[in-house]
Amino acid sequence: MGIYLNQVGYLTSAKKVATTTTEGTYQVLDAETKRVVCMAKATSKGFDAAAGEDAFEVDFSALNKPGKYFLAGRGGQKSYTFEISDKPYANLHKDLMKALYFQRCGCELKAEHAGIYTHKACHTTPAMLVEDYMAGTANPKTFDMTGGWHDAGDFGRYSTAAAVALGHILYAYELFPESFQDSLQIPESGNDMPDILNECLYELQWLIKMQREDGGVYHKLTAWRHAPFLMPEEDLDPFLLYPVSSMAVADYAAIMALASKVYAEYRPEFAAQALAGAKKAWAWLEVNEYIGFHNPEGSGTGEYDDDDDRDERFWAALEMAKVDHANKEKYLAVAGKLIKEVSGIDFGWTDVSALGSMAVLTAKDSFPVDLAEEVEKTVFAEADRLLEIQSKSGYGVAMLPEDYVWGSNMVICNRGMLFLLCALGSESVKAEVYKEAALGQLHYLLGRNAVDYSYVTGHGEHAFKNPHNRPTACDGIEDPMPGWVSGGPFKTPVDEIAVKMIPKGTAPMKCFIDHVDSYSTNEITIYWNSPAIFMTAYFMK
Repeated sequence: MGIYLNQVGYLTSAKKVATTTTEGTYQVLDAETKRVVCMAKATSKGFDAAAGEDAFEVDFSALNKPGKYFLAGRGGQKSYTFEISDKPYANLHKDLMKALYFQRCGCELKAEHAGIYTHKACHTTPAMLVEDYMAGTANPKTFDMTGGWHDAGDFGRYSTAAAVALGHILYAYELFPESFQDSLQIPESGNDMPDILNECLYELQWLIKMQREDGGVYHKLTAWRHAPFLMPEEDLDPFLLYPVSSMAVADYAAIMALASKVYAEYRPEFAAQALAGAKKAWAWLEVNEYIGFHNPEGSGTGEYDDDDDRDERFWAALEMAKVDHANKEKYLAVAGKLIKEVSGIDFGWTDVSALGSMAVLTAKDSFPVDLAEEVEKTVFAEADRLLEIQSKSGYGVAMLPEDYVWGSNMVICNRGMLFLLCALGSESVKAEVYKEAALGQLHYLLGRNAVDYSYVTGHGEHAFKNPHNRPTACDGIEDPMPGWVSGGPFKTPVDEIAVKMIPKGTAPMKCFIDHVDSYSTNEITIYWNSPAIFMTAYFMK
């Protein structure tokens, strides 16, 4: 029995809805005076299969006065406190971005920027090719691979994951630059460039190092196996460059083409370097078919394996068409063929084709009308399918029980991005529908869910606190860095602690445990934060 709502808050003019498991009339009280400011009746949404129980919706949208409030019901029911304001997500937005700084590799995190979350420079030893490591080569060639962001709770750095996270953020910056003007208190703060571009540049400059002379891009840079739980600077295992994959090359071409546009105003030399790298990567793609990736036997770091690179090539072709004007028709021909073969609706690392859709629908004048119309038709059809799912959810989220996969919060955030892409391309009335749908995903992320957690550290009275993240676990500090998005419920958890503590048959939305050892439900990654950054940027504008 509980009242589940967005623990961070609601926009003054937006719909405000909570979920409860019991019917009745609920009071909304001022958090300071404890006075009742309005009443709202719970209406049945029926049985919610994802949560495994009946759900009721409490709509208190009539309340539009800024302030802090909570809901109360019979039997002592009480919600967590939330805020109503014009910009309830301002601090959240900053922390989602600042979290990326805490993942920086290869540099010291000093107190003036990191506060209490300091550590020494890590992973500064030159890397070697994995084949030399496996062969025990006496004097292997080495490479300076310092920089970039640790990908997740481990210390690996992965080309495809990096490109996707950067894509979410750089598109958000292109669309909503006004949402990225605040200082993040990072080493570069106060220069001539917005801090989010400074932070992304740290990752991009590392990613450039991942490209070979022939245009190929190494799939990943990791140790042979994940390090035990220790601080980053204590990890002294050699880092290894794993072979080129065509997914990494295509993602590299796409993100460097995008970066060449975004950084042209601020860093023209870097923009030119990025464009040259994108062209070199595309030339590699023209003479190489699909090349997948699997770990060599015995290696135990993340694979990011993918059996299809057509979605990556689709994204790359569309971004290349926007920057390499002399060869635009060549890229459009590739995209025109691939549009029949890709989904166009997914923003994840396995399927990046919605990033291609983003490239088109945010710059329709740059593309043939028939291509733009086909992309638009696909994207809006998926958004309308998700609206139907959301309308039946007791928690206002566009998820079916089977959608609670590993990293389900990424799915939720990505669907929020899809709704917002449609809101940007719709007339006012329908745009509001898509906007509210996206807010529904954000409300779920911040507490309107069946386990009553805010899935962002430091945001909400009941925010998760024990992410599967090595520095958080080993730094001796009780509270984690704020702004990290948890992977969230996984309908079939696989880590030992989750299997032990989550009973078999638990409803998918409840398959979550806030435990540092639960890597299948509670890890953090850069590309789970990045779509959340996109969403909060939209609602900050």
